[in-house]
Amino acid sequence: MRDEKPASGGLMKSMGRAFFRARIPILTVALTYAVSVAIGMILVHTGNAFALNQRDQIVSGAQSGPILTALDQNNRLVAGLLDFGGNLLAAVSTTVAGLGVIFAYPIVAYRGWIGGIVSIDGAHVSRLANPHEAAYYLITLVLQLIPYSITGGAGVNMGLAYLKPKTEYQGKKWLGIPAEAVRDVVRIYLMAAPLFLLASVWEFFAR
Repeated sequence: MRDEKPASGGLMKSMGRAFFRARIPILTVALTYAVSVAIGMILVHTGNAFALNQRDQIVSGAQSGPILTALDQNNRLVAGLLDFGGNLLAAVSTTVAGLGVIFAYPIVAYRGWIGGIVSIDGAHVSRLANPHEAAYYLITLVLQLIPYSITGGAGVNMGLAYLKPKTEYQGKKWLGIPAEAVRDVVRIYLMAAPLFLLASVWEFFAR
């Protein structure tokens, strides 16, 4: 009898193949996040009034949200799971926007900008000034933006496949979208979901 490869090995290969196919859109999304985060950081660290006001409004609104409410009650598990679910839903919206290719990038830029403007605390003091706080903030940011980048890039890749299918995306279509491109999105989400969970676990249990 011929030896068969474990199913898990086949899944890993298909996930790696999906990532490779979407590598350019993933890179462009990641670069957009990096640039917008940097812009947000620069604005709040140079005292830009608009950025500071936006930071305060966003944080103030989050204080009454279910995630921080759970955290205030010292229920880190619930807070982490809510954060995980929220990030996953937000990622799906960006992936869907990627069908329009360019429509994903304003969402990415805004999300990255928010990540940058929260680099200061409520007293408008840089979180980067304290080594422990800087490490926590930067690790949290990177852990979140990695899965956001790959899911955003997956959506853009699907949009490009819809507009002009490459060789690997020829064949069966679902609602006009190459079926293999949709499968690649699913494969990439199988990769991204654990990363989102890891980011949430770190954020709420690392302190």
